[in-house]
Amino acid sequence: MSLRFGYGTNGFGSHRLDDALAVIAGLGYEGVALTVDHPHLDPFAPDLEARTAAVARRLDELGLAVVIETGARYVLDPWHKHEPTLVSTHGRERRVDLLCRAVRIGAELGAEAVSFWSGTLPPGTSVQQGWDRLLAGVDQVLAEADLRGVVCAFEPEPGMFVDRVDGVLELRRRLGSPERLGVTVDTGHLVCNESDPPEECVRAAGPWLANVQLDDMVRGVHEHLEFGDGEVDLPQTLGALLDVGYTGLASVELPRHGHAAPVVAAHSLEALSAALAEAESVRGNPGRREARSAAT
Repeated sequence: MSLRFGYGTNGFGSHRLDDALAVIAGLGYEGVALTVDHPHLDPFAPDLEARTAAVARRLDELGLAVVIETGARYVLDPWHKHEPTLVSTHGRERRVDLLCRAVRIGAELGAEAVSFWSGTLPPGTSVQQGWDRLLAGVDQVLAEADLRGVVCAFEPEPGMFVDRVDGVLELRRRLGSPERLGVTVDTGHLVCNESDPPEECVRAAGPWLANVQLDDMVRGVHEHLEFGDGEVDLPQTLGALLDVGYTGLASVELPRHGHAAPVVAAHSLEALSAALAEAESVRGNPGRREARSAAT
């Protein structure tokens, strides 16, 4: 078993969606993380049904697997980035509606997962209020996911109400460990703000891991970087994914690199292929694995 790499369409914001999918497939990626947003597949477009069917055909033609991402910056509010959210004081129902639309799109595309996050807790809002709002919203989204047979993946996001893997596990616990709620792990976030080493976070999420985003970061700075520009030990992190038996898509997440998307995507796949080869070599050589662990 090896890993399957994808690339996020939010890193191809200057491309038409059909062209972006063709480039991603042409480079050798096996899947795509499709952000539902106005430049590509607008979840509020009047012709959404027809457009979704066309995208499904295109994915099939290109042999691309797909996960749905919902982190579009201004799809709900042209003035306020990522607002409203599941923990906002006002407008939470609009976020729930967006996520339910994403679930329906995911069902039509045969998506392996639909990924989303909590949002930032507004000033003056208590932690208990945050949990109450989040639980109510996620419960509604999961009801739609149950109806459509779709897996949801919750992403801990730096600076948001649920910002670490253990927070997602707590969310699952509070909801009664629903079968259709998994975890999204972003490799950069693991370095940016987790208290445990990245490989331990992957193993903690392992049984419920449903989606993976790949990028580099440095400690304490939430900026998605190309591989090699940050502090992520890519072979070790990919090795942890292999160790937990992860079989879903692992997709590059570089939303600010659209100006050079084809080149960045090509370099990213080269880095991932080299890191995966090293990870597999280390896993197949226990002595080398112990030496590498001691060195890090």
